Amino acid sequence: MRTPVYIALCGFFGLGTASPTTNSGSSSAATVHWLGDKPAHNLGTTFGVPWAQGQHDPKKTKFTVSSGSNQVDLQSWVTGYWSDGSVKWTGHAIAASENILDEYTVTASKSAASVESASTNSKNKLKVTDTAKKITVDTGKLKVSFPKSGSNIIDTIQTAGGKIIGQDGRLVLQSQSGVDSNSDSRGKQPIKNLNFASKIEGVTVGKQNSVRALVTVRGKHQVTSGGPHDDWLPFVLRFYLYSNSDAIRLVHSLVFDAPAEKNFITGLGIRFGVPLKGEELYNRHVRIAGVDGGLLSEAVKGITGLRRDPGAAVRTAQYDGVVVPDISTWDTRVSTRMKWIPAWGDYSLSQLSSDGFTLKKRTKAGQSWINISGGTRAGGLAYLGGATQGGLAVGLRDFWKRYPSGLDISNAASDLGEITVWLYDPAAEPLDLRPYHDGLNQTTYADQLDALEITYEDYEPGFNTPYGIARTSEVFIFGFEKTPSRDTLSDLTEHMNNPPVLTAEPAYIQKTKALGSYWGLPDTTSARSAEIEGHLDFLFKQYQKEVEQRRWYGFLNYGDFMHSYDTDRHTWRYDVGGYGWDNSELSPDLFFWQYFLRTGREDVYRFAEALTRHTGEVDVYHIGDWKGLGTRHGVQHWADSAKQARISQPQYRKYFYYLSGGDERIGELFDELLDTETTYGILDPQRKVRKDGWVPTPNSTVAFSLGTDWSALASGWLIEWERRGLRWEEAKTKLTSTITSIANLKYGFVTGSGLYSLQNSTLGPPPLDPDNKGLVDVSHLSAVFGLPEVVSEAIEYYGDDLPAGFKDAWYDYCYYYAATGDEQVARYGVKFKDISLLQAHSRLTAYAAHQTSNTTLAKRAWRDLLNSDGLGPNTPWNTTHMSGSSVLVALDEAPWLGSNDVAQYGLAVIQNLALARDALDTWNS
Repeated sequence: MRTPVYIALCGFFGLGTASPTTNSGSSSAATVHWLGDKPAHNLGTTFGVPWAQGQHDPKKTKFTVSSGSNQVDLQSWVTGYWSDGSVKWTGHAIAASENILDEYTVTASKSAASVESASTNSKNKLKVTDTAKKITVDTGKLKVSFPKSGSNIIDTIQTAGGKIIGQDGRLVLQSQSGVDSNSDSRGKQPIKNLNFASKIEGVTVGKQNSVRALVTVRGKHQVTSGGPHDDWLPFVLRFYLYSNSDAIRLVHSLVFDAPAEKNFITGLGIRFGVPLKGEELYNRHVRIAGVDGGLLSEAVKGITGLRRDPGAAVRTAQYDGVVVPDISTWDTRVSTRMKWIPAWGDYSLSQLSSDGFTLKKRTKAGQSWINISGGTRAGGLAYLGGATQGGLAVGLRDFWKRYPSGLDISNAASDLGEITVWLYDPAAEPLDLRPYHDGLNQTTYADQLDALEITYEDYEPGFNTPYGIARTSEVFIFGFEKTPSRDTLSDLTEHMNNPPVLTAEPAYIQKTKALGSYWGLPDTTSARSAEIEGHLDFLFKQYQKEVEQRRWYGFLNYGDFMHSYDTDRHTWRYDVGGYGWDNSELSPDLFFWQYFLRTGREDVYRFAEALTRHTGEVDVYHIGDWKGLGTRHGVQHWADSAKQARISQPQYRKYFYYLSGGDERIGELFDELLDTETTYGILDPQRKVRKDGWVPTPNSTVAFSLGTDWSALASGWLIEWERRGLRWEEAKTKLTSTITSIANLKYGFVTGSGLYSLQNSTLGPPPLDPDNKGLVDVSHLSAVFGLPEVVSEAIEYYGDDLPAGFKDAWYDYCYYYAATGDEQVARYGVKFKDISLLQAHSRLTAYAAHQTSNTTLAKRAWRDLLNSDGLGPNTPWNTTHMSGSSVLVALDEAPWLGSNDVAQYGLAVIQNLALARDALDTWNS
């Protein structure tokens, strides 16, 4: 056991000691409200609620929800547990309802049944039938059939009135084997064009189905034409259906699993058949969302604008999407000439950039397209159906932000029309995932390290591969008995792009400590704190603005932003090696989520959600030898050769997971990360600079850092323990063992790294200190990728069961990182080398000050935040408007900003205000 030197030094430096923090947020009820304005529609909603430790037994608690005297159908489940087994987080689903309330109160009461027992008083229970061949879900308004084999992901969608409004739902994939280097080379090389369909490998439905049903479909894409090709692009489709709802939410995830040099996606979509037999062509309607609630409203056979007028009532009815008066009542100059009016069977909208879409139509295949119009940013929703037969509206969330996207309506003049939502539009250039340079002859580590000095890119042959990256998209499907009003479709377009979110108040979340106790509510009680709060608001709004003015959008890019700024070109360094896409460098994910926790702002939530959806998918490997590792920042999200756990850090996804009610895709990402430590036996993150002679060996003992590596592994283990996942006991053992081992290292976290046994989960001293005599190896990066949050939460989670010495080891690190050289020498015998990011580390100092009630240390925390490196009082805190020939487009730039500083300044401010607030007003620069 290491000697708790830090406690011994408390007296010498005037530091006190503190007892473990305990929860005092006892509550049997929590109020949740809509983020932003109350939605126009509640088509079924899932949300999360935190609870203080020790309050509710999951086996003896029942949750209900109400608003005033209104009782609401509720389905509940536990998404997180405290270490004592009490409920930490619950997920809840409420049924669709036309009575949308401003807020809801979730109440916990003692019950003989468990949290997850089905509600007995639900008025509109879902009906789920699970047979050997298919799963059928009846919401009361839609009956949806999911086959368990074949290529159809949905067989039929039927209304409560018995109408089949959708059928043969399937995935569509198109690819080609190569690309022309330029337009002059077209046709000079053989390029195969291939078509694929979905191949279902498994379909399941959740156990709880009183209010919400979750149907999960897994499979791959199987070639149907164009030549032989392996099954590829594994997909997971999650269909969410709610009681009393006529909507289906689909979360679509896929993994890229083929050589980028030979596989170029040219089209990726979801297609549904829409039965139209028996519906007159003039009663068949096409609706396509335009800009800001606008719609294209047309009929397959239009009777407006003709040379002869069928009658005002006829024209108005068709435009409004209702059944037109019987044709016998029309002006005969029209009714007798209907055969001469063309039927427009095909419509196509292509959003090929974030700033523009084109819309066209044709009568049928083989005939020319006619341009309709165009616009800037389409809403992403299309409807096909009839005034009497009903139909489907299908749309893609964040449609224009994830360009190139598209919407197709085809064969609308036939008995079976089709509607396709393109996640990647065939009208665009093929998706080219090849490396952006040829390696520049960087064949040796020496060359690669030298190149790192100029472009900041850590290149290595074979490492700039997208093999294993993923992308998740959200698609919405709405069913109708008859063509809906234009206003309804306009509202649903807004609903789809900004799905309603229910959340608890920041003060309540903070009180429960269910997402840590290192953040607090906004504080404007003094001029200094108000100024700092203003800086946080400035940083968020500037990054929100930068996403827009720099057009950080696209199928793979949306959600991320750039790393560093080029002041000469007035642009971000999008083309300079490691200065390109940020890829979670220095934890902006943590900053934006903690900023949401304390403010409860809808705009912050949407920004952080998009960031989470990107960084957890595109920046991380989900299959292969590097499964569980992410890629360091760069020109392409996967280009850099630094594949590390610091980028896949589960803590970055934790906030959204719990707030969303346990998003199943995020839960799947957590599961993928549970074996990340095995990658260290294959790939050494320090391979280019390692000097201790250690060489990775699979299934043996592996070396990893106690900062960026261990914090990511520990976060995954802690989350699995919290969730009580299938491997939670194994995860708890690994976490406890490594925590104990760190405490047993003579210098604890200051040791810098250790050797971890993949066989028994023990962590020993590093190769250069086999006898644990004490090694000092401090890195400025160790604590800026989630380590403070993970350690803080772990200490609180264990409580009195925390292995002895660990807290002291962490306090030591928090205190001595920014201590004077003399103090470091007195404690460790040497002065720490290459200390930087003092502003970032001020939150560690604040943490130690808070835990030990040391006001002197708290003042040091504010000194390091406001008077060291990073952003501070002398930072301009403004933007400069640029226009004319200096820039591509007019913009407001803040050339002094960089994503590293933004993330760490934001985190330092939030945590220093929470942990050392009183010292702010008494600190003097």
